Amino acid sequence: MRLTDFKALTFDCYGTLIDWESGMIAGLRHLTDRLPAELPRDTILEAHARQESEQQSFTPHMRYSDLLAVVYKRLAEHWGVPADHDACIAYGRSVGDWPAFPDTAEALAYLKYHYRLIILSNVDNASFRASNARLGVTFDAIYTAEDVGAYKPSARNFEYMLHRIGDLGLGRTDILHTAESLFHDHVPARRHGLATCWIYRRHAQGGFGATMDPGELPETDFRFNSMAELVERHRADAG
Repeated sequence: MRLTDFKALTFDCYGTLIDWESGMIAGLRHLTDRLPAELPRDTILEAHARQESEQQSFTPHMRYSDLLAVVYKRLAEHWGVPADHDACIAYGRSVGDWPAFPDTAEALAYLKYHYRLIILSNVDNASFRASNARLGVTFDAIYTAEDVGAYKPSARNFEYMLHRIGDLGLGRTDILHTAESLFHDHVPARRHGLATCWIYRRHAQGGFGATMDPGELPETDFRFNSMAELVERHRADAG
């Protein structure tokens, strides 16, 4: 299997293209700075992952910005730190402030010449619009949790995407699903018979950070530690 075998790349955004973990840590500092002892970065991220995943399962129709506001409230309660409503809302609106990884925009600009580029993300449309300004390309299609009414790893998100790509003249075997999260993306993508590319952004840290432990690790067809490595491999495959 070669990268040049595909016509489209379907991307998770947050954790893959956007450095959501750094964005979360910055956005939560108002809470974490008031704790009696400093928490390790991954302890904060793992607590966020638990609260986010639980909230997504209970309220799959809730917009991501509103859901993050609830996550902020639940974390404040978990850590015993007061949090007013305005602080919760501000955190929910912080997604557009989360930075892109340094290699993302250049990689997407290159890949745009070779593939249709599609987003499948656990986000609302307004938040993604703010993030898209950091990514520097126009995507051929954008499928969000707000569009679907569900959050990955729900099968509904992948079923929706596979239905909609037909409008672009694409089929299941034309796409390579490209993502960091094993839990949100690679496990359900394999269940839907998709080829997968793991962008292992956390290769230097290990663990799962802001995503839940997927349990048994799924197989992936490609693995790169960055988007830059994916581009390098594409250049090699293309000769």
